[in-house]
Amino acid sequence: MKRIGNVLATVVVSAVGATMLGACAAVEAHWPAEPAAVEIYDRTEGRVLPSYMHQGRRYVIGKPGNEYSIRVRNQSAGRVLTVMSVDGVNAISGDTASTAQTGYVLSPYESADIAGWRKSMSNTAAFYFTTLPDSYAARTGRPDNVGVIGVAVFRERPRRVVEQQMERREAARDAAEPVAKTAKPSSAGALNSDAAAAPQPSLGTGHGRSESSYASYTQFERASTVPEQTITIYYDSYQNLLAQGVPVGAPRVARWQPDPFPDRGRFTPDPH
Repeated sequence: MKRIGNVLATVVVSAVGATMLGACAAVEAHWPAEPAAVEIYDRTEGRVLPSYMHQGRRYVIGKPGNEYSIRVRNQSAGRVLTVMSVDGVNAISGDTASTAQTGYVLSPYESADIAGWRKSMSNTAAFYFTTLPDSYAARTGRPDNVGVIGVAVFRERPRRVVEQQMERREAARDAAEPVAKTAKPSSAGALNSDAAAAPQPSLGTGHGRSESSYASYTQFERASTVPEQTITIYYDSYQNLLAQGVPVGAPRVARWQPDPFPDRGRFTPDPH
């Protein structure tokens, strides 16, 4: 059974080669192996957090108090639905997360930053790294899955040309509404040593300040009830990840493979 449902889309997006509700010109002959890419962007420090692999898992270091966003990029020529989970909680509805729930729709090759818990069609509450007791999941009685971010990606079932034309007309009409003129750029896309040191308190994601983030509904029919791709990113403090054996503090390779002749100079210089 195919799944059809309303999902959210922001009014202002950063799409490449397509409008928000515009349809792709043709179905891809060969879909890429991974339709989406995900990074965690530290908004406080203005940088993408580096990833560290350990025992088949992907980790990032979270700094308590820093706001962050989930940066997702559609790498395919068709629309995709991205269902986002933070600490086991759906980032849009606040329900205990399931891949069958609502998510954000991204147009072909579109990128978007999801920066908070959606509170309405025009506001979100910022994501920020915090202690486990202060996390939104723990404060709502669901602390068991704190420390993990998940994105389930669904491809769209190919649509008829007539349906695509109708959607383009609806997109043009929506763009003329006043809300589109007053919308601010949003971080959302479309919606449907120390190794032996004592571990520090685990990190979670808090329910932060209110921000403007405009969204609108769109229709999306999943090509399958099973996600095409599931991306999982674990996060914690530097100290905790180091204690778990995650190579966040690994020295440079050069320290393990010293070069007896690192300087290729011709003569011995004078000392300073």
